[in-house]
Amino acid sequence: MADPHADNNPKTEPDPGSNTEKDPDDWTTGGEPMTGAQASYLKTLSEQAHDADAFEEGITKAEASKRIDALRDKVGLAGR
Repeated sequence: MADPHADNNPKTEPDPGSNTEKDPDDWTTGGEPMTGAQASYLKTLSEQAHDADAFEEGITKAEASKRIDALRDKVGLAGR
């Protein structure tokens, strides 16, 4: 008998339809302070984009994620 799940491999499907990319506003931890890694990356991107106002201490994980996405677009890193 053939395995009914043999062709259903989310690792090989281009769009598995999972929740791997979720809107930051929907994160259960989105209201928590941004992580150290987010702060570091946000600072680096704000410097690369010559946008010092994009970095701000004390923002949430969700806000940091949104700013990181916007800066990645601005410096040409989106989709990488």
